[in-house]
Amino acid sequence: MAAAPLTAWLLDSDPALRWQVERDVAREPPEVWQDTRARVATEGFAARLLALQDPDGQWAGGAFFPGDFDFEGPEAAEGAGQPWTATTWTLNSLREWGLDAEALRGTADLLAANSRWEYDDLPYWGGEVDCCINSWTVSNGVWLGADVTGVVDWLVEHRLPDGGWNCEWVDGSTRSSFHSTINALKGLLDYDVAMGGTDATRAARHSGEEYLLTRGLFRRLSDGQAVGPWVDVFTHPTRWRYSVLNSVDYFRRRSLFDGSAPDPRMADAIAMIRAARQPDGTWIQGPTLPGRQWFPVDVAAGEPSKWLTLFGIRVLDWWDGHR
Repeated sequence: MAAAPLTAWLLDSDPALRWQVERDVAREPPEVWQDTRARVATEGFAARLLALQDPDGQWAGGAFFPGDFDFEGPEAAEGAGQPWTATTWTLNSLREWGLDAEALRGTADLLAANSRWEYDDLPYWGGEVDCCINSWTVSNGVWLGADVTGVVDWLVEHRLPDGGWNCEWVDGSTRSSFHSTINALKGLLDYDVAMGGTDATRAARHSGEEYLLTRGLFRRLSDGQAVGPWVDVFTHPTRWRYSVLNSVDYFRRRSLFDGSAPDPRMADAIAMIRAARQPDGTWIQGPTLPGRQWFPVDVAAGEPSKWLTLFGIRVLDWWDGHR
């Protein structure tokens, strides 16, 4: 589809997506997209999730898993998929959709009082032992006004010698993971944007970014081959999974924050993103991660995805705008 029909197709969407299209694709003035963003709390996806919040501040009765999750049952079997309905996953969605934290006034205190991690019954805002979980705790904490300084320090301290992170460090892993590293970086960037950052958080971010950049965002250092078949599999919601689109979108946001230009080492990753674009200008939904969810927020695999198309357009516009 041509540019105008493509933009119109993107704009015909939930406020959580529409305001970002207005800002990043249609280039509407701030008063337009800010008005749409204000509707996120009262219309569509976010309003539905807000209505599902438990009186104790949680969703689905649990911190990372629903309260009724059977760790020995069929839902816990290999391949069944992580449930996506508990508190952390729901907060991730609401935050990423641009919900004003004021709509969740009091939630940080409720979670401090009532929510415990399934791992060792640890307090919610204190984090636990998983790098990705702790990163999301940082992102959600600075958004909602919770004190997550201890979790930030934990992330900095648990960087591996090669510069990145791996959620399996607790099982003895000493090599960083692309998945864990991009998730850790997002939390540290959110902290730096919201709180100004520290020398330690900036140094940790830089090392994690270098871990990815020295590998071109998708290669093994040992042989230059793709680190996995998932590097160019684009899906929404992303959940925890790495892809070059997910990674470049992070670097775009980092660039907007600190005024840096795109790193030329991302060129091959950009080419992969560009190659995935369809003749009509869209990107196609890949196979999504299985698991219980509140409701679908994007199309089925194989169909043109408005979310992925937004992400694809804005990273290419950012990259091409600096050529």
